[in-house]
Amino acid sequence: MGNVAFDFTGRTVIVTGAARGIGLEVSRAFTAAGASVVMTDFDGDVLATAAAAVGGIAVRGDVSSTEDAEHVVRTAIEKTGCIDVLVNNAGILRDRMLWKLTDDDWESVLAVHAGGTFRFTRAVIPTMRAQGYGRIVNVTSYTGLHGNLGQANYATAKAGIVGFTKTAAKELAGFGITVNAISPQAATRMTASIPEDRIPELTGPIARFADPAEIAGAIEFLAAEESGFITGAVLPVDGGISI
Repeated sequence: MGNVAFDFTGRTVIVTGAARGIGLEVSRAFTAAGASVVMTDFDGDVLATAAAAVGGIAVRGDVSSTEDAEHVVRTAIEKTGCIDVLVNNAGILRDRMLWKLTDDDWESVLAVHAGGTFRFTRAVIPTMRAQGYGRIVNVTSYTGLHGNLGQANYATAKAGIVGFTKTAAKELAGFGITVNAISPQAATRMTASIPEDRIPELTGPIARFADPAEIAGAIEFLAAEESGFITGAVLPVDGGISI
């Protein structure tokens, strides 16, 4: 994966949570496909290095901040003149059993996952509406549909993204904007601490986590002009765990 499957020449793509993992590989894939990629992340130093490595445009931003979201979108328009694709990928974990979760554990996870998805989507809508074209791809999770021990906050946020995706798809279809989500099961920093002997029980029939580049290919598919008749879908890219 990671090869150019679709042509994004002349398109502008915003990727949140772009400094590492899935976000970095998504950014790499879109730049390889000819897009101008605006990469944003809370960690400005790592982001700058990542953007330089893949040929993206680094704009530091906290997705839980409306001001930052609007700044990233304005910058993208100033530098490229348009926004064609938004990938809402940014996420954090604050895992604890339910009775140990603090208010901050709860609210910070929802603010980044669900709040960031909302803020960036809202910020790009005026430009996409004016263009009569847009592709929005949100990152949800198997956990959002099935739950997981110690992740009540994360599961709630990811389930919320599913409902948000379907609602936004209905509201924006008339403007030429599609809104879809992927549900990945990928090897990232979030899975790095899982013991090797537990991987089989946490993965599907393919019995491994995806490489982030494999997730990037699915996002490119949903973001492509050719995929304009797909909206409101949640695409599992999870090795079959959701079967």
